[in-house]
Amino acid sequence: MAAKDDLGRAGEDRAAQHLSTHGYRVLDRNWRCAQGEIDIVAEHDGVVGIIEVKTRRSTGFGHPFDAIDERKRQRLWRLGYAWAAEHRDVVGHRMLRIEIIGIIGADPATGTLEHLVDLR
Repeated sequence: MAAKDDLGRAGEDRAAQHLSTHGYRVLDRNWRCAQGEIDIVAEHDGVVGIIEVKTRRSTGFGHPFDAIDERKRQRLWRLGYAWAAEHRDVVGHRMLRIEIIGIIGADPATGTLEHLVDLR
């Protein structure tokens, strides 16, 4: 596995741990369909979060949140709706929301973590 893939996996592990610590229940990880992949799906206070995790060693190429442009947000919504359609028994009448977790640091386990909720 490439170093960037290892970094990304470690970031997703840290993000899942962060979410669990803050009362989220992780429902799915690395869910794939024809349109792409969702890093984490988690429920918190009756809302299902479609969570994108971006991990960077530094801000040399910009902040992790900079990678989430309008096109990426729209793709996350499409993926979220596809996940919800496949998991109707889990979703029920719950609302969906898009969230981003950005991690900066050579070691994601100790790097700076920021969490944006309800990205529109």
